[in-house]
Amino acid sequence: MLNNKKALVTGASRGIGRAISDLFLAQGAEVWGLGTKAPADLEERSAKSGGKLHWISADLGDLPSVEGLIDEAVAAAEGFDILVNNAGITKDTLSFRMSLEDFQKVLDVNLTAAFLIARTVARDMIRRRKGSLINIASVVGLHGNGGQANYAASKAGLIGLTKSLAQEVASRGVRVNAVAPGFIASDMTNAMPAPAREKMLDHIPLKRAGTPEDVAQGVLFFASDRSSYITGQILPIDGGMFI
Repeated sequence: MLNNKKALVTGASRGIGRAISDLFLAQGAEVWGLGTKAPADLEERSAKSGGKLHWISADLGDLPSVEGLIDEAVAAAEGFDILVNNAGITKDTLSFRMSLEDFQKVLDVNLTAAFLIARTVARDMIRRRKGSLINIASVVGLHGNGGQANYAASKAGLIGLTKSLAQEVASRGVRVNAVAPGFIASDMTNAMPAPAREKMLDHIPLKRAGTPEDVAQGVLFFASDRSSYITGQILPIDGGMFI
C-alpha cells in the first residue's frame, strides 16, 4: 500500500509511534523515525526491514533547532511523501496547581513543534505537488479532560492546525488529516489503578482499551492513496467512547 513512499514519524520509539512505523514498514514504506532516544532494537529492526528504517535523534522541546533539523532530514530523504506528527508529552495536574512552565512545555512539544515540522515538510510537498500529513490529536482535544488543561489545549490546537493547514495546501495536492485516539493501552494507562481503568472501560461501548495498532491502521488509511479525496478531517479512534 505504501511501496516506494518515504515517511517521517515523530515520537517513533515506542507506543503509537512505534506501531505506526512498523505498519508503514510492513506496507513497503521507507521510514525515518524521530525521537529523543533511539530504541534499543533499532539496528535489528532496520536490518529486518532491509535498511528502510532510519533514526533522527532530537529534542522537540528545543524549538529553535527544529526547523533546521527537519530541513536536513527532508534533504537527506530527498523529500517525504508522508508526515506523522505523533510526538507528545503530558504534565498532568489540576489547572490551579499547574505551573506556567508545565503548561508551556506541553504546548511547545505537542503543538508548536508539530507546526514547525508540518510547515517545513509541507514546503517540499507543495513543490512536488503531493503528500499526506497526519497529526495525532486526542479525544481530549475534542472534549477536554480534568487535570489535563495543557494537554487538551495542545491537542485542540492541533485539530485547528490540521483544518487550517488543509485549506492552505489542498490546491497543491497535499492532504492534511488527524486521528484522535481515545483510551489506548500503554505504559501510562497500564499504571492506572484497576478501579480507574474499569471506570474508563465502562464508558467505552466496545468494552476494551484500544491498542497502538488500532491507531496505526487509521493513520495508514490517511497515509495511503485510499484516502486521496479526504482532507481536513478528524477521525476519532475511541471504541465509541463519545458516540
